[in-house]
Amino acid sequence: MSSSAIRRAPPSLAGVSSTVVENRARIGTLLRACHPAPAAAVTALAAAMAATAGRGALGTALTAGAVAAGQLSIGWSNDLIDRHRDADAGRADKPLAADELTARQVSGATRWAVVCCVLLSAACGAAAATAHLVAVAAGWAYNLRLKATVWSWLPYAVAFALLPAFVTLALPGRPWPAPEVLGAGALLGTAAHFANVLPDLAADRAAGVRGLPQRLGRRASAATAVLTAAAAALLLAPGWPVLAVTAPPALTTLLAPPRSRAPFLSVIAAAAVALTVLLLGDGLRG
Repeated sequence: MSSSAIRRAPPSLAGVSSTVVENRARIGTLLRACHPAPAAAVTALAAAMAATAGRGALGTALTAGAVAAGQLSIGWSNDLIDRHRDADAGRADKPLAADELTARQVSGATRWAVVCCVLLSAACGAAAATAHLVAVAAGWAYNLRLKATVWSWLPYAVAFALLPAFVTLALPGRPWPAPEVLGAGALLGTAAHFANVLPDLAADRAAGVRGLPQRLGRRASAATAVLTAAAAALLLAPGWPVLAVTAPPALTTLLAPPRSRAPFLSVIAAAAVALTVLLLGDGLRG
């Protein structure tokens, strides 16, 4: 019998099972490398805004998918760009720095996330897509350069301000959000930046990252996070007791352990509460 007539033996069940397990493990490791807590929090916030603003089931799904893809691209690119610095700092919590992933794997995942982000954003309309892609570009600008400058807060301010715009510009008539919503979004973005950096403040300083929070120090950065969140709450829900919205982020920022992500998540929760009040009063649109 010729060699061309010999058929390749089918893979064994054990081999298939091993491949499935390896792929699941790799996906899990990739998810750990994407900064999952911030990515999930921002995606949930965008989905909540889309649902309550009247985007419908499909529109809400497209909004959530686009934001999730954008957040994945930002998170993965962050670890990809910082992989050597993270490795030098012994960051065992970073899968790429700990050699649990290769740069090629993360780079490939990042490219797919960018493609999905562009396609899903475009499905929401040209105006909405432009707003969202500018927001994602701001996140990339943070990763590439601005995180180590006094302007480290600016990409967060731009991205959070444009998040409600991504929602409203996909509605009939393509309205922009109310000015106070844009301003509050910028303030919340600034608060989120300071709160998100707090757990890594010491490691960032050791690695030479000198963004605005690293220059100000932990105490001043914590105060900035609380004050900007309070200012945003005043803009979004002035009729509500501001303490009810800002007390949780204030307490968690001041009392949480140094490596805790609770301050960032509490700022996002405060934003969700204030935005819910606003949206129930149909105040998102300008």
